Amino acid sequence: MMRWIVLMLLFSPAILRAYPLDGFDYTGIGRLEGYRLAQEGKVRARKLHPGAQLPLADVDIRLRDHRELEIPPVDPAFKREIMALLGKNASRYSISILDLTDPDNPVYAEHRANKSFNPGSIGKLVVAMGIFNELARAFPDDTELREAILRSTEVVADRFIHVDTHKVPFWHAEKMWLEHRPLRIGDKASLWEWLDWMLSPSSNAAASIVMKQLMLLQKLGQGYPGFPEDARDYFDKTKPAELAKDLRRVLDRAVTENGLTLDELRQGGFFTREGKRRVPTGGSRATVRGLMKFLLRLEQGKIVDDWSSREFKRLLYMTQKRIRYASSPALKYAAVYFKSGSLYKCRPEPGFTCGKYRGNKLNLLNSVAIIEHPAGQKKGLHYLVVVSSNVLKENAAVAHQSLATFIQRLMLKRHPEIPKK
Repeated sequence: MMRWIVLMLLFSPAILRAYPLDGFDYTGIGRLEGYRLAQEGKVRARKLHPGAQLPLADVDIRLRDHRELEIPPVDPAFKREIMALLGKNASRYSISILDLTDPDNPVYAEHRANKSFNPGSIGKLVVAMGIFNELARAFPDDTELREAILRSTEVVADRFIHVDTHKVPFWHAEKMWLEHRPLRIGDKASLWEWLDWMLSPSSNAAASIVMKQLMLLQKLGQGYPGFPEDARDYFDKTKPAELAKDLRRVLDRAVTENGLTLDELRQGGFFTREGKRRVPTGGSRATVRGLMKFLLRLEQGKIVDDWSSREFKRLLYMTQKRIRYASSPALKYAAVYFKSGSLYKCRPEPGFTCGKYRGNKLNLLNSVAIIEHPAGQKKGLHYLVVVSSNVLKENAAVAHQSLATFIQRLMLKRHPEIPKK
C-alpha cells in the first residue's frame, strides 16, 4: 500500500523537477520556498550570494565520465604552495586538496593526510550516507520510490532531540514568514526536510531523529516507514546493547559499502545526550584523505549510485548562511558544497578568556568543501578541499575563512584563464 501512496504523490501534477531554491514542491524542504521568495523581495530573510542561487539543472555530480579516477600522487610544487599558505601553524593542520579543473590532469596535494581526528558534525555525512545506502538496499532498482519516500514520509520529533540549541528554519506559507528556532517535541516534517536540517544548519537534534529513522529503515527494509507502533516497539522494547549493535552495523556498512575504511571515516553514535543514553555507542574518527575519497566518490556517482550521489550533493549545496571556510568573501561567486564540524575545550589559564572556536585545550575545526567557480560554469574552477586544524587559542572559524580566501586566490592564479566572477 505504501508503494502506491508514494508513487501517487510522486506523479502528482504539483511535483516540479526543481531544486535547490526552486525545489520546494519536489523535496518538501520548506525553507527553499522561503529563501526563494526572499531573493525576489517578497519575504524578509537573508539575501544569498550569487553562487548560492543555482537551479536544479546546474547542481549535479561532475565526474560521471571519470569514474575510474583515483586520488593521484602528490604534486610537489602544488604541495609547496599549500604549505606556504599554512605558514608557522602547518604542524597543527591536516589538509587535502584536489584540483579537478582539468579532470584529465588532476593535481593533488596533502599534508598529514592520515592523521586521525574527531570529525564532529562532519560525521553527519555518514548518517546521510546511511539513509541513501539503506534506501538503495531496500529498493535497489527504484529511485523514484526512494525519492517519494524522502518526500512523503512524515517524521515527528520526540525526546531524542534533547538537548540541542541549534536553530532550524520553518516556513509558514500562510503568514509568508520564515521562523528560525530550535526543534521541539512534536515538530513534524518530511524525511527530506530532516536531512536538510541535519546538514544545512547542522542541527544535532535533527541528526538524532534522522539516525532513528536510519535504524528503523534498516529494521523494516521494504516495510519502511511502517506504523508509529513499529518504531515505539523497536526503541522501547529492544535492549540498549542490541540497539547499539544495530546502529553500529548500519553506520559502518554505509562507510565500507561505499569504498571507504573505518580507519578513514567512522561516526560513533548519536549527537544528543538522550540519543547517547538510549543507544550507547561511540568512537568517531576521520582523516582528511578519507574525507577526500568521500568527496571524490560523491562527484563520481559512487556514493551508493548516481541518484544518491546527486541528491546528497544537492543537500550539501550552501543556500543558507555561509559559515567558517564557506564564508570567505572570495567564494561569493562560487557554488559551495560544504560541511563542517567543531570541538573545543578550555582549561583555566591566567589572562585567557575561553570562547567559541578559541579553545586552549582543544580547538578542533574540520571543513570539507567542493568549490565550483564561477557558479554554473562547467569550464570554471572545480576543486575539492578537506581541512582539519587544532591551533589553540586562535579563532578557528576566522582562520578557515582566511585559508579559503588564500586557496581560492591560489587556484585562480593557477588557472588565469578563469574569470574571478
